Amino acid sequence: MSGTEALVPVPAVEPGTAGPPCAYARLRAERPVVKAQLPNGETGWLISRYEDARAAFADPRLIRPLLSAWPPREDEDAPPPCLPTFLEMTGAHHERVRRAVLPLFGRRRLEFMEPRIRTMAEELIDTMTASAEGRTADLVASYVEPLPLRVLCETVGLPHEDRDIYLPHTLTLLGAAGLTMDEVLAALYALQDYASELISRKEREEGDDYIHLLLAESRRAGSELTRDDVVSFVVTMLMAGYKTNMQHTGNALLVLLTHPGQMRKLRDAPEGIGTAVEELLRYVPLMNAINILVAQEDFTLHGQRIRAGDAVVPVPASANRDPAAFAGPDHLDLTRTPNAHIAFGHGPHACTGGHLTRLQLGTAVQVLLERLPDIELAVPAESIPWDESTPLRAPARLPVRW
Repeated sequence: MSGTEALVPVPAVEPGTAGPPCAYARLRAERPVVKAQLPNGETGWLISRYEDARAAFADPRLIRPLLSAWPPREDEDAPPPCLPTFLEMTGAHHERVRRAVLPLFGRRRLEFMEPRIRTMAEELIDTMTASAEGRTADLVASYVEPLPLRVLCETVGLPHEDRDIYLPHTLTLLGAAGLTMDEVLAALYALQDYASELISRKEREEGDDYIHLLLAESRRAGSELTRDDVVSFVVTMLMAGYKTNMQHTGNALLVLLTHPGQMRKLRDAPEGIGTAVEELLRYVPLMNAINILVAQEDFTLHGQRIRAGDAVVPVPASANRDPAAFAGPDHLDLTRTPNAHIAFGHGPHACTGGHLTRLQLGTAVQVLLERLPDIELAVPAESIPWDESTPLRAPARLPVRW
């Protein structure tokens, strides 16, 4: 980048949509690696093409910085960094923790969770239909919002009754790209303290949730897992497992409701749910320019000199709409195969809970179409209000009828 070339802003999502921002099409074509002004005032290199973004996630020269230590502070009185979340762990530490946690998200454990998630979804539909006036309801308040939190509480072992304690800090951190470091640290310390206190409670009781299973592993002779790692697990699941799933589920259901022909085909051929879920993960952008990596050495990409210490920002919201990787990328195709999207990242830090997210989304869609086969929007799509309070934009309400 020449000294006179101006920074570009991070492309903004059009109001009333989840994105992805249309401006990425031009960046992919003309400036696939470009220095941008990030929401918190820092600068970073936006990586907008699929192959480059996929490679960046797996590039050992690029590491995830501690959320509590980036951007670096110059004052000598800076507080110590918080425990690293699973997204930030590196090297041998990351490898040993990942080995311990992966079985929790494997096929056998998810087979155990599937009927429990289905029961939760069916109970929410029962409540919604029983209390509905004139066979209409708000799908967000009745279904989209409560389901991910119930799944998170059931799987991880979070007390649902504590939600007013941990959710405000979780929601604060989702806007971290636009917050001061003091605000980020305050929320991280609060979540870390809550997780540690919760684990102390769990140590005095029995259970089969993820926290209990990891605590048992940490106490096993020769285990590589520590109590601090279990604390980090709880914080990670709070940050990655609630609001992101809620927002994505709301967006995915809106996509289906605004593509009624494809939704009917899925309803009539439910065996296609797995393929449909992958397309919804590709089509609905999970993240826009909030995956911060930091270069550990100088290198050049597409003619741009990236220096050690520079932030590099691969953007799945752009990569998953790259025509070089997907035919007709702006077209929803619930039968699309293959579908190697990077909604969950790629490489060593690919989202550990990706399969749980797939199961939850697939179950939410299946149960809805089984129980309410004639469901449709009750208002024009363009009149739906949006929650745009975080980078993960989603409908604030989804009025439906059946």
